[in-house]
Amino acid sequence: MRKILRRLVPLAIAALLLALVLVYIDSFYHADAAAEAAMASDDAVRVLPTDFGWLFDGASESDALIFYPGGKVEAKAYAPLCRAIALKGVDICLVEMTLRLAIIGKNKAGGIIDSMDYEHWVIGGHSLGGVSAALYAAKHPGKLDGVVLLAAYADQPLDDSLSALYIYGSEDSVLRMARYEECLKNAPDQTTQYVIEGGNHSQFGSYGMQEGDSPARITPEQQVEETAVAIAEMFLQTQP
Repeated sequence: MRKILRRLVPLAIAALLLALVLVYIDSFYHADAAAEAAMASDDAVRVLPTDFGWLFDGASESDALIFYPGGKVEAKAYAPLCRAIALKGVDICLVEMTLRLAIIGKNKAGGIIDSMDYEHWVIGGHSLGGVSAALYAAKHPGKLDGVVLLAAYADQPLDDSLSALYIYGSEDSVLRMARYEECLKNAPDQTTQYVIEGGNHSQFGSYGMQEGDSPARITPEQQVEETAVAIAEMFLQTQP
């Protein structure tokens, strides 16, 4: 009997762990109807499936932003933001992540840069996606012109050859502000901080209200547009 129990216990533990993993995988923030609509191509922006996710191909031939989604958020939830940025002259590489965790795929940017012909590259992301993007930028500054962090921070020092844009909403109650402020020491010399008045954590994407966040005082469309304008202006500033 004891031998049988010794065999069954590891199997039971393995089954429990598998069940927990399956529950985790199925528990994420889904792209809403507005995000699904923004995935459709039109005359201004073509949305092209790629090996890494999707390319939002606008008018740009030289400027591109690699975008890492927030943790446990479906990548397509950022389609409205990607489309808004592409309309302002910056193509977007929206990266789909294993288990929807950018930290697992933080080095995916390298393959994207090597396989495409853009002249100016900026990497960015939202929340955990931003933290992961900053980790890549810290290790590979020579491949990039800048970093865009939406409700995120850099855990490691960023090279002063990079420009950085930090954006967060005034109503964000998910971003750990103490950690954000502590990590400002890792920001490069050319860093701009931009606070979206009335914005929150969730409205950078289009997936509903994130747990722990506070209600925004502006519409999702307003937050996305303000973010897109700031990012487009950053690209202009990084040009020689």
